[in-house]
Amino acid sequence: MKDFSTEFNTLSYVIAKSKNILLFAHSGPDGDTAGSVLAFKDYLTSIGKQATIACVDPIPSFLETLTNQTFSLPQDLDFSIFDAAIGCDSVERGFQNVLPQLPEKTVTAIIDHHPDITTKADVVIIDAKRSSTCEVIYEYFVSQEIHISKNIATYLMIGILSDTGNFQHANTSSRVMEISSDLMKKGASVSKIIEATFANKKLSTLKLWGRAFEKAKINPLNGLITTVLTEADIEECNASTEDIGQVASILNTVPGTKFSLVLSQRDKGIIKGSLRSEEYKGVDVSQIAHQFGGGGHKLASGFEVKGKIIETESGWEIV
Repeated sequence: MKDFSTEFNTLSYVIAKSKNILLFAHSGPDGDTAGSVLAFKDYLTSIGKQATIACVDPIPSFLETLTNQTFSLPQDLDFSIFDAAIGCDSVERGFQNVLPQLPEKTVTAIIDHHPDITTKADVVIIDAKRSSTCEVIYEYFVSQEIHISKNIATYLMIGILSDTGNFQHANTSSRVMEISSDLMKKGASVSKIIEATFANKKLSTLKLWGRAFEKAKINPLNGLITTVLTEADIEECNASTEDIGQVASILNTVPGTKFSLVLSQRDKGIIKGSLRSEEYKGVDVSQIAHQFGGGGHKLASGFEVKGKIIETESGWEIV
């Protein structure tokens, strides 16, 4: 694990000198980016700072039972008021577009656990060996002797559970379990979070999953299991794009497969690809994502391309 003592101290200094702070969550927010910004806002508010969470998409509906916070749209904000801006998790899914719009006086910071981040900032804290950005933020709070309230513990646990797949993925290290134990002692309820984020599925979500599973195809040559979801699928099931999230992980559990790919058609001719694998399967899905201009971790990656999905005898193809 990297030593970020200098960066942690610098970030604390920046926060101490700032009055208005912008927190940024990535597009299509998941549990990790949401948990990161929510935990930070709770802390910043507790020490008398003005904190605003921005995201190009609304806060995920699955968090409605766990928080009353909301996200602001970047276009609705006056960036000139912010003394500091902190991008949390997958910073190249939105935060990089905001940086040029910030005034020169605004100090910028990045907290992430994704490799290959090229976005520049005044303070850069990236550790690809960590399970989640929430894990990195926990280490920051501990290093600065920041009080972790029950709310903050809950938000950080949301991110850890999200990115470890409820402790099922290979990134569930002994440190992750130590941190999770501490967060539980501080009031985070694992069962409540799992019920809200994983188990409590709407009928529309289950219908969309069913459609995805029905379309799934396995390529016996490389062990790839693929499925496709179109805009029509999402609309007909009365679902939303955030319902797609777990499909790739579930498909990855099918016996005899080495990795999974979910292709989902979005508006403006954009196709999003979500790739998943497991350590023992020996497939680095980040290498596949890089070929399409995407990135991520070797067991969980994604990409975006323009095009149209067509069905062929051997599976799904993008043209």
